Amino acid sequence: MIEEAVQKKSIVECLKNHDQKIEILLRIDDDRPLEGRLFYLLMRERVSKQEVYLPLKHLVENQFQIELHEDSFSNKMEQGQTYNLYVTDFSEMLTDSSENEDETEDSSYDSEGDDEEVELEEEEDQFTSENNQYYKCRLRLDVEMPELCFIENKSAMLLAVPYRTDKGNASIKIKREMKVKKTNQISLNETNLLTISGYCGVISAEHSYRIKNIQILFKRGEVEHRFPVNYQRKSDVDGYRTDGEIPEIYPFNVEVPLGGLTYSTDKRYIYRMYLEFICEVNGTEETLTTPSLVFGDRSIQLKGLVQIQKQNNVPIRYEVYRKKKRRQTLGIRINDYTMKTRVKYYVKSKWKKFKKQIGKIKKVRNRLVTSTFKTTFQLASKLSVKKKTVVFESFNGKQFSCNPRGIYEYMKENHPEYTLIWSVKKGHEAPFKEKGIYYINRLSLKWIFAMARAEYWVVNSRLPLWVPKPEHTTYLQTWHGTPLKRLAMDMDEVHMPGTNTKKYKKNFTKEASNWDYLISPNAYSTEIFTRAFQFQKTMIESGYPRNDFLHNQNNEETMRALKQKMNLPLDKKLILYAPTWRDDQFYKKGQYKFDLDLDLHEMRAALGDEYIIILRMHYLVAENFDLGPYEGFAYDFSHYEDIRDLYMISDLLITDYSSVFFDYANLKRPMLFYVPDIETYRDKLRGFYFDFEQEAPGPLVKETASVIDWVRETEQPIFTLPASFAPFYEKFCYLESGESSKRVVEEVFEE
Repeated sequence: MIEEAVQKKSIVECLKNHDQKIEILLRIDDDRPLEGRLFYLLMRERVSKQEVYLPLKHLVENQFQIELHEDSFSNKMEQGQTYNLYVTDFSEMLTDSSENEDETEDSSYDSEGDDEEVELEEEEDQFTSENNQYYKCRLRLDVEMPELCFIENKSAMLLAVPYRTDKGNASIKIKREMKVKKTNQISLNETNLLTISGYCGVISAEHSYRIKNIQILFKRGEVEHRFPVNYQRKSDVDGYRTDGEIPEIYPFNVEVPLGGLTYSTDKRYIYRMYLEFICEVNGTEETLTTPSLVFGDRSIQLKGLVQIQKQNNVPIRYEVYRKKKRRQTLGIRINDYTMKTRVKYYVKSKWKKFKKQIGKIKKVRNRLVTSTFKTTFQLASKLSVKKKTVVFESFNGKQFSCNPRGIYEYMKENHPEYTLIWSVKKGHEAPFKEKGIYYINRLSLKWIFAMARAEYWVVNSRLPLWVPKPEHTTYLQTWHGTPLKRLAMDMDEVHMPGTNTKKYKKNFTKEASNWDYLISPNAYSTEIFTRAFQFQKTMIESGYPRNDFLHNQNNEETMRALKQKMNLPLDKKLILYAPTWRDDQFYKKGQYKFDLDLDLHEMRAALGDEYIIILRMHYLVAENFDLGPYEGFAYDFSHYEDIRDLYMISDLLITDYSSVFFDYANLKRPMLFYVPDIETYRDKLRGFYFDFEQEAPGPLVKETASVIDWVRETEQPIFTLPASFAPFYEKFCYLESGESSKRVVEEVFEE
């Protein structure tokens, strides 16, 4: 046991780049002698927790040196990786008593669009090896413009970029393009003139940008104001690079008369600030907008940046501030300063504080509940395992559907020796009761004991993070679609409520590390799942069990029986409309908005005599559409137990970016893609894994009139599926033959 504390500190004093390497010169301050001790640089990837130890070269006294290059990283450089840097000492058994850093840390240079996020960094901890304790200490960064010293991987078109977090620590981000923006001075004088200075620029591994102009953008909703920025190219990079490359970095200064901003005396106006680069790339002009402008050092207080001036005899208060929740993001707050307004905002602020306290109480309560559940689960998992017991769950317990259903039905028929249990969310029991299926309510005490003692889990979406997988349980993750949209670690930005990009990716990979098996429908998906989920265990490339039904039951008798069960007319053709959800359109976490752009009135007028249309919204969409005006033509089957029945009875499919079209292709029937927002979805929200516009197995349209024309076209005797369908089928459906469930069961259970 070591009684005395050891004071230590490590600081980067110089960065240089030469021959595609970053040379780091650092100082180690320690109250114990440095001679004879072995110091290493530890690079720890934040999400995967993979670590690399690199020896430091001792120069003189407390000065050390190290060079980083492409091979220094824990595995191949991948978009979105972030590495925290530490100094470790393996020569002494020392207790880690360095300054304990806050578990949450904002980065002062972050990934595109994610500057407002909170980066989760692990606490300072102790390393244990063969019962010896070694310390690590976070590497500080005392260098201006560290972004200039990036490493470029030309083959992968990636950059490894050192940056200083807002607490002054050293980290490295892997990305394709950087929009650098740092504000180091800001002032507001008595004439309401705002002055901002700092440095900015664009560095890209994919494009050769030439900056033609820089302007600052003030934005509030649809209201925008732009002001010219005075800038000059940073030509002196001798202290940073020796490879002759001069990145596009510019010191800038901008003066903004705040009195020129639009405001209203009826409400408070809050503007956010951005920098816009007018660039030339490959002969065309392009506008690049940075994420919100941030202040370079969180320790500097933005006090006194307030001016009150009269506009039309109304006192107006202008304030430059840094958001509390997003501690680096700068904003401009404008509101009238009459007594009535001051009283109103005082009351609102008190009410917000009260609600915040209530929210804290709720959070404490939720943490206690979660902690109790987790503890109970862990204790229950110590009980004897229930051999040959399988717990199934589909879409968080809301459905009897998808791949778990396919596997369940196969096992029910072929493996009666297994005990099969369904996990069902309260309020969603109807289809299970109707079919006489044994189920347990999700998150109940009985459910905890069943899950904790089961030998197998079969699930198609993520489980709550607090659920610890017992050692005796085999976790079969079936997933629920062939990927068109970017997934998990492949997503540059996450726009979902209740999370941010880093938190989402960290939680996803943490859950995926529990999976023992993962089902893949084809080789294309195998490659993506392995990378996006960072999955390193057994991949079963079998086709999807849920599609066995489409091959084995594709006959007139089945279709007629299903239509009769759903009370649908037998004498009309059926159109299935099954769109997906939009990450950035939501009411709250888990409930997403959906704007029905498809004009049902126009469709009924043109097609109502011969067709009906079924709406099948994604399970995350919260809308309840009023189809009263379209009675007899439009039906909402969003809550129907399994979309496979809707595939079977439909003559045509209309979708957008939903993975339903990969499954529907098994029926070899016409498909159309209604995509009025394709540019936004493709370029901002998700992005696609392949050239969707070229390879889609059906036409892409943006107007209801075009949808109607296409439906009429399918009625023609000479109508054939498009030329893109055959290669599409061969790429994505080649494993689907009606025996995918059998392949999975033989791999997981019979083995």
